[in-house]
Amino acid sequence: MIKQSAFALCVGVMACAQAFAAREERTFEVWADIPTLGFYVLPAETNWIHLEQTLPWNRNTSKLEGLRKNFDVKHDTSAIEARLDAEPYLFNGREDQNIYLRVTFNGQELSHDATPREVVSAAQAMAGGRFALEIQPKEPAGGYKPGTYYGTVQLIFSAAAP
Repeated sequence: MIKQSAFALCVGVMACAQAFAAREERTFEVWADIPTLGFYVLPAETNWIHLEQTLPWNRNTSKLEGLRKNFDVKHDTSAIEARLDAEPYLFNGREDQNIYLRVTFNGQELSHDATPREVVSAAQAMAGGRFALEIQPKEPAGGYKPGTYYGTVQLIFSAAAP
């Protein structure tokens, strides 16, 4: 009888401890981008595209440095074209101090003209590959002015007409 009482007491203590146990919950978003196998232009390193990117200031040269990122590209029927949706620049609140940006993809400079430019040939696109996106600041005529600057680069990739 003594053994049965001791067992009942232990079970009761364990149930009570679970009722008052600390609890933490975490909620986070997940997403996936599954491209069509016939056409895609995706960042090779996926952890940067949705984050603000810093163009570093080089104290030794007093120059603003650029950004270089790679994209994996494929299209199974024709070349790939690209253009900018708007003129890319960094803005600090004063229009006369804008820092305009030179954007190239696979060595081809892009503009915000409505007509896209071929950035990957049909042969390269059919084989698939990794190509560089580069963003370089253009030094303003009066030099760089101190401040905090922000901007957006909007790229549009499309399949060229076969």
